[in-house]
Amino acid sequence: MTQSVFTGPVYVVGDNIDTDQIISARYLALVPTIPDEYEKLGAHALSGLPESLYPVRYVADGESDSRFPIVVAGKNFGCGSSREHAPIALGSAGCKIVLAESFARIFFRNSVATGELYPCELTGRLCDTLKTGDVVKVDLDAATATIQATGRVVSFKPLGDVRPVVDAGGLFNFARQTGMISTAPPPKH
Repeated sequence: MTQSVFTGPVYVVGDNIDTDQIISARYLALVPTIPDEYEKLGAHALSGLPESLYPVRYVADGESDSRFPIVVAGKNFGCGSSREHAPIALGSAGCKIVLAESFARIFFRNSVATGELYPCELTGRLCDTLKTGDVVKVDLDAATATIQATGRVVSFKPLGDVRPVVDAGGLFNFARQTGMISTAPPPKH
């Protein structure tokens, strides 16, 4: 059974957070399939954000995991280059969900394909009313986010066909689980 409810403190960012802010280009040589390097990617998630605007860092110095399992963003989250390292870095840091007003299409697709996190598109703006550290409960089945302090409920678009792919841990795992690709060893010649 996959998890459908996530509760935790949020990390709040604004509009047009690009992939270089999510994971700087200097870390793209790290190979996500190597466990040690996957962890290093997480340690640098959102490190490209300017400290003047984001004095609380997503991942504290010297840590590899974030204390914020949910990111709340404005419009066009994940814009910029098409690096799949961006959702991988967030997932490695412990991000489970990004609640954004809108996503760059390539970031949305990379989130699903890698199975690292659930990209949830809000039906309204939330990044202006929350601050980093506020606690939110996200219910994927109900497609709602509840702000713990006020009880306010905000909706997001249901994930639909995307959800089982992320639940499976990405496109290749989903294809194996559903029989789209064989898990049998190739025939010997």
